[in-house]
Amino acid sequence: MEKISHYRSITELHQKSGFAPPNHPLVSMMTCKELMTYSVGEDRFTGDFYMIALKKIMDGYMLYGKTKYDNDNGSMVFVKPRQIIEVSNVKFAEKGFVLFFHEDYLSGHHLHELIKKYGYFEYEINEALHLSPQEETIIWDLYDKTRAEYENKPDELSREIILSHIDSILKYSDRFYKRQFINRSTNISGTTLKKFQDTLEKYFETSQHISNGLPTVNYLAEKLNISPRYLSDVLKQETGKTALDHIHIYLIKEAKNLLLSSDSNVAQIAYELGFETPSYFTRLFKKVVGHTPVQYKQQQGAQA
Repeated sequence: MEKISHYRSITELHQKSGFAPPNHPLVSMMTCKELMTYSVGEDRFTGDFYMIALKKIMDGYMLYGKTKYDNDNGSMVFVKPRQIIEVSNVKFAEKGFVLFFHEDYLSGHHLHELIKKYGYFEYEINEALHLSPQEETIIWDLYDKTRAEYENKPDELSREIILSHIDSILKYSDRFYKRQFINRSTNISGTTLKKFQDTLEKYFETSQHISNGLPTVNYLAEKLNISPRYLSDVLKQETGKTALDHIHIYLIKEAKNLLLSSDSNVAQIAYELGFETPSYFTRLFKKVVGHTPVQYKQQQGAQA
């Protein structure tokens, strides 16, 4: 079985990696100038902390989830607690940084809840944030401010100041990701929507819904080789609707056709579409359409 280490503290991660102890037990900040060859922990690992990194790799690799990142353009990646990651023999081509902060560092701060809303912590390495030179300048300015406070003698305001800078890094990253979606919409979003719809239709055309039930966002994302959260965010940016919304739209469209073109009852149609129970089908139909399947069929029949 593949070895996966788990680090409860950043100090333990530093010890296993051969780094000097961090200035703060819950925060670690290092630039690539300080690291000739960078390997973190032992083998693949998880930790009770977040990671934000800005880098351009010259040699070695970084693995997050199932995706390997190596010899690529400069970009930012975001890792949340207990995500599997591996960083092995990485040499950086240009200046970069790695920032760790423990989830306990956020306790009692508004970031504790806010950080969960940033979907890019669910993205894979191949969905990294690619910065423009101007954007990179903004991120480095925020990093330098955070680093200055990190290396200062701590006082009662240190944590609040550090977290305010991290908060700004996250907010700007959110803005930059939205810019990336828009700038790449023709090549990525539009293509993703078409591939998504084609994959969804094929799922039903090959009767996989009969044996496997309703298609899931995870299944469709895996077929498209992107993470579920990235898939939903791309579709949301392009169409205003998430991946799950699009699945529901497809199901309701097919349900309407069956209701009006066959003599099947609601239960038969529900099972024919892959729903586990007719009640779930009815609830979803009413949520999307505003009427139950029976009411919809009666209404359309009266208008015919």
